[in-house]
Amino acid sequence: MTAAAQAPLKLVVSGPVGAGKTTFVQTLSQTPVIATEAEASEDIGKTNTTVAFDFGTLHLGGHDLHLYGTPGQDRFSFMWEVLCEGALGLVLLVAGDRPQDFAHARSILEFITSRIPVPFLVGVTRQDQARVWDPADVALYFGLPEGQVVGLNATDPVQARDVLARLLESTLSPQPLRG
Repeated sequence: MTAAAQAPLKLVVSGPVGAGKTTFVQTLSQTPVIATEAEASEDIGKTNTTVAFDFGTLHLGGHDLHLYGTPGQDRFSFMWEVLCEGALGLVLLVAGDRPQDFAHARSILEFITSRIPVPFLVGVTRQDQARVWDPADVALYFGLPEGQVVGLNATDPVQARDVLARLLESTLSPQPLRG
């Protein structure tokens, strides 16, 4: 096996603050997650926030998959591009009960996909809660095909793996999901 064949695969998880990025990485990772959290210096609706990235790993079909969760604040946007370089795919998370964050999520997606041509899925989190947007409605908002937007509970390992499997299947299909 060549060194290139042994190289780990990279998956990036991005989205606005509070969308479930850290939770999603923690749910999928088979190793303790390295989190670069710090006390929030502004009112973002929670006390701590990711300032560089979250990192976890998953062994999948003979390959190591590195999971990177990005910060959600614009002031850390330089990390979005750095982390997406060489990525196999991107999962953009948006909290389904926070439609006020959808425009920011769309700007994150446009920022990343305009610089790095990476296959992506949009995950609508908090589907286990009342009064959340349906993935089909979020697809309309983003102007994406319904199949490119999925609902999930980021704390549920089965749902997190399903999102990952769907993204990986799309990267192997003749027409991968692209922005």
